[in-house]
Amino acid sequence: IDMETETASLPADAKSRLQATFAENDLAAFMGLKADLIEVDRVVLRMACAPQVMNTNGTINGGAMATLLDNATAAAAWATPLVRETTRGTTVTLNINYIGRPQQGDAVADAYAALIPDYGFKTLVTMLEAACDHGVEKVNDAPKELIAFIRAMEATPDWVDMALVEEGAKHERIPLGTISPFAIRGAFIATFMNKYTALPMTMTGTLTDEKSVRRVFETASFFTATAMPHAMERFNPGFKAAAKVRLMHSMVRYNIMKTGRWDVSTYGIPIPQVDQMPAGLIGIFLLSYKILNQGRNHFTPAERARVEMARYRCFLLGLPEALLGETPQEIVDLMTARSMSLKEIYDDATCGELVRGTIDAELFTEPSLTGRFHRWMESGFSKYFLIKHFCDGKAERAASMGVDFSLPDKLATACAMITIVSTSNLCSLGMKIPGVATVLDRYLVKKLGRLLTLYGHADFITDASQYKLVGAKSS
Repeated sequence: IDMETETASLPADAKSRLQATFAENDLAAFMGLKADLIEVDRVVLRMACAPQVMNTNGTINGGAMATLLDNATAAAAWATPLVRETTRGTTVTLNINYIGRPQQGDAVADAYAALIPDYGFKTLVTMLEAACDHGVEKVNDAPKELIAFIRAMEATPDWVDMALVEEGAKHERIPLGTISPFAIRGAFIATFMNKYTALPMTMTGTLTDEKSVRRVFETASFFTATAMPHAMERFNPGFKAAAKVRLMHSMVRYNIMKTGRWDVSTYGIPIPQVDQMPAGLIGIFLLSYKILNQGRNHFTPAERARVEMARYRCFLLGLPEALLGETPQEIVDLMTARSMSLKEIYDDATCGELVRGTIDAELFTEPSLTGRFHRWMESGFSKYFLIKHFCDGKAERAASMGVDFSLPDKLATACAMITIVSTSNLCSLGMKIPGVATVLDRYLVKKLGRLLTLYGHADFITDASQYKLVGAKSS
């Protein structure tokens, strides 16, 4: 809430009285109300989307929003040199028209990210890493928001079968080891084919080739790390990676919203939880779509295990169960509904720059003959992946984005397809043969380990000082 008129200097004692109003008020403390800025006739007041202000369906409680508005308007009215220590006031009438359902952020991670002014983003990341590695009880003076964040991730739902999750991870290692080295760039593009979802990436400065490479590899690193044996169990790297990804997204939301340059009426909140669906479920969505096209309406045991692994990973990322379908039809319907909820806006200045920056980025730099051959195949296949899955199979649509699918690209795609199909089929067949399956899985684990080394260390952090505050206002 930001109320502003002509400003002048506000005496220090008047500012202190207002700050004390929130610091010493039990209701304000319970709701997490904090004043980020106090000056004459202007107060910027924030309320984290913590569990105590949320409805059971994941929306912010209307009474909580009314309380935030009431406190902000009163504080702005009192932010004047004319107010004395004995000044009192009360709200006589408060009329609010709720014009839409708020989009859901990440209640526990957003509440923790809102502590940036108090701790700084590096300290918050360090405390989260310590809580993941050693337990939140080992973090000295851990804020209650960090405790709530970790406890929410530790509260594994009853529907999760960890044995099935591990089985799913084993099957997931096949596409991650055979397809992902060729498809990671193309799959990453799914996150910014619409201006509504691409704009936060533009504002965080992800347009340069160098940063595109880092984001692609961070994404690949997350999904690869979470598929390693027992990775998503408590105190293991996959659990920690999910926590850091959640905090990174919450920090982006906090930093962008605080700039005042984000048009909420047009774009809603930056990176709502529903926007995690493509990243968390794109593989399972494509699998479900393929199954339905084959005339099937159920998963095989191996496919079911992969689905449950993906659903648990999405739980760790903070997606509500309502967005995690169980059948092929439910998964396709939910992803389609999510896509239909977005306005069809492809903005070349935003989406186009991200697409071209990602396609043009030099991902692999291995100088050997094998390395150069893989780089050639991956570059062509990534364009094919873009055209097939996000351009309705139309090369001319990709060309209008500045992505040309040339004859060499087509040859590279053909070579990549032969490599992918042959290795994937051999691995799938091997997994069905007792004895061979164990040896093959060990091989895949080692291969994923090498890929993680290639992808490099994933920081999963966002630095507000690097943001480019362009394009966030509607024209």
